Amino acid sequence: MALKIICSSDVLGQALAIACRAIAGRPSHPVLANVLVQADVESQSVKLTGFDLSLGIEATFSAQVEAGGKICLPAKLLNDLVSKLPSGEVTLWCSSKKSEGDETLGEKLSCGLEYASGKVSFSGISPEEFPSLPKVDGRAIYLPSETLLEGLRGTLFATSTDETKQVLTGVHVTLERDEVEFASTDGHRLAVVKATTSSAVEDEYTESSGSHEEPTEVTIPGKALYLVEHLLKSLPTSSRRIEQSEGEEEHQSSVVEVRFEPGQLIFRMDNYQINTRTLEGQYPDIHQLIPKQFLREVTVERRSFLSAMERIAILADSKNNVVKFSIDPTEQMITASVEAANVGSGKEAIPVDISGESLDIAFNIKYVIDALKSLSSSDAILHINRNNTPAIFTPIGGETQKLVLLMPVQIRD
Repeated sequence: MALKIICSSDVLGQALAIACRAIAGRPSHPVLANVLVQADVESQSVKLTGFDLSLGIEATFSAQVEAGGKICLPAKLLNDLVSKLPSGEVTLWCSSKKSEGDETLGEKLSCGLEYASGKVSFSGISPEEFPSLPKVDGRAIYLPSETLLEGLRGTLFATSTDETKQVLTGVHVTLERDEVEFASTDGHRLAVVKATTSSAVEDEYTESSGSHEEPTEVTIPGKALYLVEHLLKSLPTSSRRIEQSEGEEEHQSSVVEVRFEPGQLIFRMDNYQINTRTLEGQYPDIHQLIPKQFLREVTVERRSFLSAMERIAILADSKNNVVKFSIDPTEQMITASVEAANVGSGKEAIPVDISGESLDIAFNIKYVIDALKSLSSSDAILHINRNNTPAIFTPIGGETQKLVLLMPVQIRD
């Protein structure tokens, strides 16, 4: 086996950093501590793969491939080395010459990395034991990257971190022909984003496989979606582009391929592919939790209200973060106050537009701040019934429908 590639250290470093996000800190098998490197002479491209048996990432980039092949290289060592290299050309090579060492992972091979000011050598292993990423040949949906990013921004913050409730650690996605819904809850709050998608996106790229009238529901792990969000924020374009039909003004919109079948799902965008297992279990019926009518509405200027909440949160008791809100329709004012033992007290009075009667209600201030940050509109509405029933934040305007539901905290006199 021989392999030799020449590329930019920055390009190698970016792809390696992404692939290594699927490398477990304590892998279940020693080979999973490695990144699989595949170099192809014909396409002059290199593919890096990281896999922890639940999450898999493939990162592909162009390079000068003088000798193609496959090799498993120690992920942490290689990532640490490349991340410290100055910008410039690097050569990564592996020879068929065996190196001495532990044989528990099979044949060890001599490898090295050469750059302008130096070189390092290390051992790689043959790739036979590296598991293949699952193939997913099921239904495909092509979501506009802006829609996917908006859905993730509006829901990931409300996923649970409690691993005993695994289904709540992900985002529940419902796909219909012209609509996609993202939902998340940790039991204390609920976030929902709905967006309309063009049915032409699916029709153009998906092979006919029967009717798609029935909605498809899947719960996707938050770990995989945080990575998707990271890539969407950093990539200027996605892997596919769609042009408007003949006769319309030409317009290009980047989209992300989402292909799924029971238990598995993949995202394809630009030069990256993310494989993930889906979460098993029945997701809560979120729609029955959302009130249909409200007795009070408080319209706030989102940024100024958020700034006030962040100030008052500094004094909130770090143990429970409870802040009391007093709604005064006569003065058209909402007052946020906190009494924190052994810390101090604080009060913020914010001018707002109020519809309905006066009320005192309390919330976890962290949840209020998260809700406000998830909305991108200039103004937002706080919908309230009573101080012991769910309240909802919604944005004013925007192409997507968003809401964040918060459960009030009991006020103790």
